[in-house]
Amino acid sequence: MVFRGINNLALDAKGRMAVPARYRERLAEGCGGRLIVTVDRDRCLLVYPQHEWEIIEAQLIGLPSLNKQARLLQRLLVGHATEVELDSQGRILLPTMLRDYAGLDKKCVLIGQGKKFEIWDEQTWNDNQDVWLADVDADEGDMPSALENLSL
Repeated sequence: MVFRGINNLALDAKGRMAVPARYRERLAEGCGGRLIVTVDRDRCLLVYPQHEWEIIEAQLIGLPSLNKQARLLQRLLVGHATEVELDSQGRILLPTMLRDYAGLDKKCVLIGQGKKFEIWDEQTWNDNQDVWLADVDADEGDMPSALENLSL
């Protein structure tokens, strides 16, 4: 399963978000509609099909517990990981604590990121796009060696 694309969505009063129809069938077949939602350091939410999350969770749990950064990542990612399931109308319920963390209110953006999705507050997403483009244009930071020969 590979997810791509940007979708502007709305949360209802109960905190439910309708997953776009183009993803629903793949999620139903690939993971029975069972998903894991957790937080990201960038103040968005990450949404994984359950089987994809279990691979990442095992890696996180396997990190050395005496390493401070490893413990922080475990607390952040594993500690906030919440099981959700697509309902009969193709919606997921985002828990209040996770919505609050990401600043989600009514309008949000769902971004396909390969094996996972990101959910952003729409205004936060819009505000950050120019910053991210400037960072890419500035050519600062370490480019992973795997990307050095990538041709777009």
